[in-house]
Amino acid sequence: MPIITLCELLYTKITNENKIQMNQSKENLKKQEFLQVILRNAYRLYQLTQDILDVTKIESQILRLNKELIQLDEIIENIVNDYKDNTNRKRYDSDKEIGIIYEPIKDPIFVNVDKARIIQVLSNILGNALKFTKGGNISISFKKINENKEVIVTIKDSGTGIDPGIYPRLFTKFATKSEEGTGLGLYISKSIVEAHGGQIWAENNSDGRGATFYFTLPIGKSCDIK
Repeated sequence: MPIITLCELLYTKITNENKIQMNQSKENLKKQEFLQVILRNAYRLYQLTQDILDVTKIESQILRLNKELIQLDEIIENIVNDYKDNTNRKRYDSDKEIGIIYEPIKDPIFVNVDKARIIQVLSNILGNALKFTKGGNISISFKKINENKEVIVTIKDSGTGIDPGIYPRLFTKFATKSEEGTGLGLYISKSIVEAHGGQIWAENNSDGRGATFYFTLPIGKSCDIK
């Protein structure tokens, strides 16, 4: 974290200096490029350590949830805003022209969840979508199902889709063909969703472009908080 924090501060400082001087020298551009490389790899190392810690907690059955009653659209908006932040986009190594389509529904849906953990699930799925999508859009939506007892969140991309060799074990440990990923994110996401009483699954899109991930969560009520 100190490496990430200091690199971000230095990157911001150089960027602001360029704005003030109204000129980007080749030297400063090189500095920014080097800092981006450091940041990308620092984020990957940080994520790897967090994933290993989470897997240890899951397998030791000591994963704890700090639940609170919150609006689901607030969680999703946090993720969308995080993506739109240019600094945070560097986590995904994404300078590609990819848009996120998200329109919150009029009636708010409350869920009794561990906010940080559900953000983690959404970040894992969105991160994968960004990694395997070269261009186009990623859409996020949600709606009530099962007589308003559950909410289903849908994340659809226009990327390469799920590799047939990976598909049968998609949510198991180390299920990846990417040289950058660890194959732990979806395993952790599945454990988190199931710990909340929900389900998670995925499928390739019928038009042959990209994949769609789904997960469900029980709809919460004020009396659910103890």
